[in-house]
Amino acid sequence: MNNKYFLPKDGGLIAKDVPEDLLHRYEKIPTSVFEHEQSAVSYVADIVADAIKAHEKEYAGERPFVLGLSTGKTPIGLYRELVKRYEAGLIDFKNVIVFSLDEFYPTKKDSMQCRNYYIRHEFLNLINIRPENVHIPDGNVSPNDITKYCEQFEKMCRIDLMIIGTGANGQIGFNEPGSYEKSKTRLVQLSHDAKQTQSIFFSSLENTPDMAITMGIETILKSEKIVLMAWGEDKTDIIKSVVEGEITNQKPATLLQLHDNTEVVVDETAAGKLTRVVSPWLVGKCDWTPKFTRKAVVWLCREVDKPILKLTHNDYIEHSLGGLLEAKGPYDKINIDVFNDLQHTITGWPGGKPNADDTFRPVSSKPFPKRVLIFSPHPDDDVISMGGTFIRLVEHGHDVHVAYETSGNVAVHDDVVLQNIDTARELGFGDRYNEIKAIIKAKKKGDTEPRPLLDIKGAIRRAEAKAATRSFGLDESHVHFLNLPFYETGGIKKGALTNKDIDIIVNILREVRPQQIYAAGDLADPHGTHRICIEAVLGALETVKDDEWLKECHMWLYRGAWMEWDLGMVDMAVPLSPDEMLKKRHAIYKHLSQKDIVPFPGSDNREFWQRAEERTQNTAKLYDKLGMAEYQAIEVFVKMF
Repeated sequence: MNNKYFLPKDGGLIAKDVPEDLLHRYEKIPTSVFEHEQSAVSYVADIVADAIKAHEKEYAGERPFVLGLSTGKTPIGLYRELVKRYEAGLIDFKNVIVFSLDEFYPTKKDSMQCRNYYIRHEFLNLINIRPENVHIPDGNVSPNDITKYCEQFEKMCRIDLMIIGTGANGQIGFNEPGSYEKSKTRLVQLSHDAKQTQSIFFSSLENTPDMAITMGIETILKSEKIVLMAWGEDKTDIIKSVVEGEITNQKPATLLQLHDNTEVVVDETAAGKLTRVVSPWLVGKCDWTPKFTRKAVVWLCREVDKPILKLTHNDYIEHSLGGLLEAKGPYDKINIDVFNDLQHTITGWPGGKPNADDTFRPVSSKPFPKRVLIFSPHPDDDVISMGGTFIRLVEHGHDVHVAYETSGNVAVHDDVVLQNIDTARELGFGDRYNEIKAIIKAKKKGDTEPRPLLDIKGAIRRAEAKAATRSFGLDESHVHFLNLPFYETGGIKKGALTNKDIDIIVNILREVRPQQIYAAGDLADPHGTHRICIEAVLGALETVKDDEWLKECHMWLYRGAWMEWDLGMVDMAVPLSPDEMLKKRHAIYKHLSQKDIVPFPGSDNREFWQRAEERTQNTAKLYDKLGMAEYQAIEVFVKMF
């Protein structure tokens, strides 16, 4: 299914009036920015198709076209687009040779955990490529033969078009920070950080391979053309470095600047820190809508470290905001307008204040109470990310429902299962301890989780979610577990979003008929769980678009545990008192399986309640620095419609 999720646009650069050389003036690698992943992969698919056709025309089948492919999730959308075009007869792969970038070592070819799982199952198995033309690093080569194998692989690599992605630290394949520019195909030892990142696919750090086979930097740079793709806001920092930064082997992807035929293709969120996105007034003329004006003023406040009402005419001029002064000035009027605009985002009544003048309030006073439906990707995202607002809505008497989109079962450690089963045994509710222990012991590295174990883990997470909402008075009949099928693969790698998922959400929407919807609006990896969940909600809303109840419904987006909305985008800010912060923390505490021994903690060692509190407190500090009232914490939301 096509990606539907991108944030509403409001003002910005008038790109059609900007000459190409000015648009790309800060870029060291030509960069194409697309609204969302789907339009970007369509563009890259055109590059692939045109290159294959041009090669066939030039060589008439005498020399195969050689295509280099990246592993990981970034190219999944491209593979699906290429398959679609192949099935439509628009592209032919019979005279194409494929080389894959890397593979874990050792690893089984048919394992879901292997790096090339997606390449095989989303692409190669579905097209007419000849088996002898597929060259994927062999994770089963014996240690005695691995050096010779890598040398032979290197000699064969003469790539016409290389399609790659990059990790958040700039790694290309397993060329990690510090990799040598002249490196070739080789066996590499994975760093602790790399192993921790990859451990989500292997249930634990201990089960993660220590090594990998990877093309080298020099191998990649020998390609005739290179296309680097990146999607989602978790890639914004590295794309900024690759496109506009200095070359350093501490960020290997920056070495692509040495190649004279490289193009970077990104969606708008991955491009979020490029100069033409962060401060487009440095590039060309802009459409100064109120929200875009606020974005510029908030940026200026950070640049000069001043609150809004202390900005001066010279501050605007010295930071290339003369165009804003011409369009909306004088400066003091802009200051007051933006101050009032930001002030009006703050409300203690996220469901609307009854019998109040709501002219300048983000939420209308009527109807009151409202029917509210909160979508939570996992069984704890609701209380982690918008727990204070959730509690406030319940306490204000709104008809609040929460729908947990996925079971979250793979994020429960085996030890937690045994503890719960042991508790049931000690209470006399049945003794399945040895049975479950045997299932856990029989698990094999790389295999999917056994279904009986997944069922128990899902039950644990459901009980925790009910305990969390019960802690602040939500009726259990208003707690819904959707168990979307795309998630239920038994491993970290998820299935594609289908109509089965969307139909489940359509049913809950039509059951509740909400007047307010809250959903996690994460802009990270389009194939990650949070992003798939918002795509599912938007797909369902497309289905119900003609329903009468939707006419008075509004949708609010919150963020996940790691990032927050930029204040230039915020439409509603809900301040929390110290007591409300404590209630939120206690609700998060109810998710006991996610404390201390979470299987996939990532690089952030803080517990979820700590991440949540620090984020909302930092948001409150930002409002304070801009000259707003000082609050203990603030949860912020963007209005989708």
